[in-house]
Amino acid sequence: MELSVHTFISLDGVMQGPGGAGEDPSNGFERGGWMVPHAADGQLAPVDGWFRKADAILLGRSTFQMMRPYWSQVTDPDNIVATALNTWQKYVVSDTLSDADAAWGKTEVLRGDIIEQVRRLKQQPGGELQVHGSWQLVRALHDAGLVDVYRLIQFPVVVGEGKRLFADGAIPATYQITESQVLSGGSGAVSLTLRQTAFATTGTGEFVVSDGKEAIA
Repeated sequence: MELSVHTFISLDGVMQGPGGAGEDPSNGFERGGWMVPHAADGQLAPVDGWFRKADAILLGRSTFQMMRPYWSQVTDPDNIVATALNTWQKYVVSDTLSDADAAWGKTEVLRGDIIEQVRRLKQQPGGELQVHGSWQLVRALHDAGLVDVYRLIQFPVVVGEGKRLFADGAIPATYQITESQVLSGGSGAVSLTLRQTAFATTGTGEFVVSDGKEAIA
């Protein structure tokens, strides 16, 4: 399986608490719900398509505990996100949750060496192992070189503080944008799909003038 990461981000890269004030107030974050005023009709259109590509869902503990009480109430059979989260195979990363604590459809708790366990999951046949939210887990998977694809919806808002997708110290990597779309609805959110092309590279370049012409060295 490929490992794909999905999240909503601001112009300054914040992914913390986009959907509500109480979603993730950790570290004193007070700007939860920053995405909501920009989520007009059509701004979240790609999300259903994200979940249709999933064979299994991988979540960090905090995201799991945030999602479960909300999505377990959504019983609309036409809601693909609720169907995926409530009934498909899920894995939650935690050394503190018991199996009973993690009861939500088909859920398995991953404990111990998460990087090695995710490597093993990726070796299984299938389409995508999808991560949604899960800031700390995403950073660990990125730094280990395990993320194949990022799917992002970026909103035209600067949050100013909060957990960032690529915070200081992230391992360098290069991506190719394989899909991009300015979403309908008026707020100008942009949907991006990025596939990794190189990892842990320090390659740089320089603009120079040669024979009176601008060139790249």
